[in-house]
Amino acid sequence: MDAIAHALADPVRRDILRMLRDRPVNAGRIAAAFPVSRPAVSRHLRVLRESGLVSDELRGRERVYRLTLDALVELEAFLAELRAPSRWERRFMALETEVHRVSRTRRSTPVTPKRLNDSKKDTA
Repeated sequence: MDAIAHALADPVRRDILRMLRDRPVNAGRIAAAFPVSRPAVSRHLRVLRESGLVSDELRGRERVYRLTLDALVELEAFLAELRAPSRWERRFMALETEVHRVSRTRRSTPVTPKRLNDSKKDTA
């Protein structure tokens, strides 16, 4: 997961991943899309490949890169864990649900007032 986080930290590498989202792209076309040198793009592609975010295939004299989303599973699980409600948040949500349930129950139950004479009979 650290390698993925490192790979995603650079804006050029994120842009490369966006390029590869729709279709595989050869290394020359990737390099042409950025104002950095070809060796710099090559290093970015190596970092992405080593992190497992892209895979490459040699087609004749061209190297074609494609996005590999399987590498994101661990990172997505970590982020989901961070987003999950905490123990206290779950308890407060349950309490809120119970308060709403009791309020609905009280509103739907008709209240019949006791007559004054009835209350005197109960105490006598």
